Amino acid sequence: HIIEEMELTTESDKPQLGVAEMQRIIEAVLFAAGYPVEYKKFADLLGITSREVKRIVTDYADSYNAPDGIRGVRLLVMDNSCQLCTDERYKDYIKNALGIKENGNLSQTSLEVLAVIAYNQPVTKAYVEQVRGVDCSYPISSLCDKNLIRRAGHLDVPGRPILYETTEDFLRCFGLSSLGELPYVELMLPAESTGAVEA
Repeated sequence: HIIEEMELTTESDKPQLGVAEMQRIIEAVLFAAGYPVEYKKFADLLGITSREVKRIVTDYADSYNAPDGIRGVRLLVMDNSCQLCTDERYKDYIKNALGIKENGNLSQTSLEVLAVIAYNQPVTKAYVEQVRGVDCSYPISSLCDKNLIRRAGHLDVPGRPILYETTEDFLRCFGLSSLGELPYVELMLPAESTGAVEA
């Protein structure tokens, strides 16, 4: 689609950049970085607000990620940052070319624990164990090591158990821009505050 060029009000000694040029700069930085870059970093770089950066990136992603596009990479837009990543359709080619083995995948147990946390966060280890009916110490520890979940404070009850939530790496790994893009599921799970199971 046609992107309207926008002039920036910057210091007199800085060139004025249009939207298309800023998009190319953002793409170049993301390619060089290889990891998520916060909108605030681009805002400082380009002399605009973080909100304007996110709007520019979101507009760019619409055309960048077009199904009939020519790229083998995708522009992933997250809540506070963005990143370039490979298109999942080509994962088998990438694994074969780079000699990547399958043993890096999450186990079924870890996926189940991750799903409970993702849909109910922030939650305690005891809550996850109540849902699954088994000890979850190892998968929670493993997911923390992989930075797919993190500590999110403590529940305000006696003993102050640790709360867990997903990270931006979780969003990136599953190709999500926000938790709002998680597939809808009908949940009948225990309430964290009381520990009572809904009928």
